[in-house]
Amino acid sequence: MPAMVKIELGTTGRTTTRLGYGCSSLMGAMGRKESIAMLEAAFDAGVHHFDVAPMYGFGQAESCVGEFLGRHRAEVTVTTKYGIPPPKNQGLIGLARSVVRPVVKALPGLKRGLLNAAGKMAQPAEKASFTAAQARESLERSLVELKTDRIDVWLLHEATADDLRDDGLLRLLADAVAAGKIGAFGVGSERRRIEALVAERPEYCGIVQFEWSVMDQPVPAMKSFRIHHRALTENFRGLHARLVKEKARCARWSALVGADLADRDVLASLMLKASLVENPESVILFSSKQPEHMRHNVEVAADAGLEAPARRLYALVESEIAARSEAGVGATG
Repeated sequence: MPAMVKIELGTTGRTTTRLGYGCSSLMGAMGRKESIAMLEAAFDAGVHHFDVAPMYGFGQAESCVGEFLGRHRAEVTVTTKYGIPPPKNQGLIGLARSVVRPVVKALPGLKRGLLNAAGKMAQPAEKASFTAAQARESLERSLVELKTDRIDVWLLHEATADDLRDDGLLRLLADAVAAGKIGAFGVGSERRRIEALVAERPEYCGIVQFEWSVMDQPVPAMKSFRIHHRALTENFRGLHARLVKEKARCARWSALVGADLADRDVLASLMLKASLVENPESVILFSSKQPEHMRHNVEVAADAGLEAPARRLYALVESEIAARSEAGVGATG
């Protein structure tokens, strides 16, 4: 397995891998044993950054990551968040999951409906008010759940510029860094909110986390350290479907890129590689439940031969988006 390039993780004083593992799917359809196995598989593949939040896994993902950290804390970095609390009814959810999981394994066709039902049961608590008192409580709870005395990156989850009005919150964040409870702090929000956050609340934006794929414009120069997610997911599915449908375009693009873009694995690899090469000073998050996919993603990250075709794919997508925008047509229409 090729060694992955490492990067300084903002101002945390630590280095980590360019690829990070998103933990949002932990403790969902999987139990604790399976969830920890996924974390170990990502680590064994060479991924050393892990991204979690109190709300993930119906409120149980942080604890799961904490058990994993107990074996690997010195070797890995971790992000968690404050802003979307864990869901209510966690005891009831746990009971329901223990009953549902054997049914899902026996009748996998029922999986989506059962997960939707669990999601409705797992309504989050009231949205955070982004005050110092509430943030302190969330931070201490995350430290306990993660079984650590230091969180490398602590993000304000889905915050807007208007949310960040409490000067006490900024003091709390600075004090937590000084005390060594967090390495650095920042904001994890939607891409459309980042510009206002950086412009109006730069003091909170030492690190920013938001989505990026080949469907997005290049990120303007900013002082913030960046973490990106959603390089694939619905962006990959939509682009692949269009290329398969539009055979002439697919053939032309494949010739220009130098790769068969009708091949799902090839397209996914180039989209992931584009996220890495177009955002060179950033961490790129991915999620997977398949160890072979994790290993493949690490190989993609290390493969310098994919850089040129990935850039060519991005240029083609951006050129089409620009042309469609001028013509008043939706980018994915």
